[in-house]
Amino acid sequence: MSLAALTALFLTAFGAATLLPLQSEAVLAGLLLQGEHPAILLLAVATAGNALGAIVNWWLGRYVEHWRDRRWFPVSGSALDRAQERYHRYGRWSLLLSWAPIIGDPLTVVAGVMREPFWSFLALVVAAKAGRYLVLAAAVLAPEWC
Repeated sequence: MSLAALTALFLTAFGAATLLPLQSEAVLAGLLLQGEHPAILLLAVATAGNALGAIVNWWLGRYVEHWRDRRWFPVSGSALDRAQERYHRYGRWSLLLSWAPIIGDPLTVVAGVMREPFWSFLALVVAAKAGRYLVLAAAVLAPEWC
């Protein structure tokens, strides 16, 4: 087993959960196709990295409003208000979309802004992100399973 490959997967999954344009799915798919690591280990590493990145977003969200009126703040006050309103409307269950491109990462930040309790945040985010990686693994490995 290659510790370097697992570390690269973890770091890519972590970075992909932030606003960095990384593709952890491609790294996971490549490692699954290599067949050198157990699929369950790869799924666990990718999920852990991606969930940890989402936790960083949640934590940042807890403190982001402190700077919302600064000129350099990257999101307008009205955009932040709209995001909070949508989160309030759909609630914590919207975190099941935290796996989705474009909306998933900002959603985890908004959950922090909205003071979503950590344990409910973690449970929903891990379920969503693990589910995405499980579906990906099934699609990549499906020819082997048939």
